Amino acid sequence: MAEEKVTEVSEKKETSKKAEAPVKKTGFFKGVKAEFKKIIWPTTATVARETGAVVFFGVLLGVLIALVDALIKAGLGLIL
Repeated sequence: MAEEKVTEVSEKKETSKKAEAPVKKTGFFKGVKAEFKKIIWPTTATVARETGAVVFFGVLLGVLIALVDALIKAGLGLIL
């Protein structure tokens, strides 16, 4: 009984290996090309606006951190 199960399992493994088709490189590149066609690229104005927002908030955060750092240094200077 146990031998029958082992042979059934090994037969299933062999048939599943045969059923798998190798992936073709041309199919992969066609898929990549199809996905690239789906991309909606941003306009120059959108990129400029979003870049400006990132730079603005980066500078704002830097100034905020510098102010907090100066306040902490001043507070520690009074304590010590």
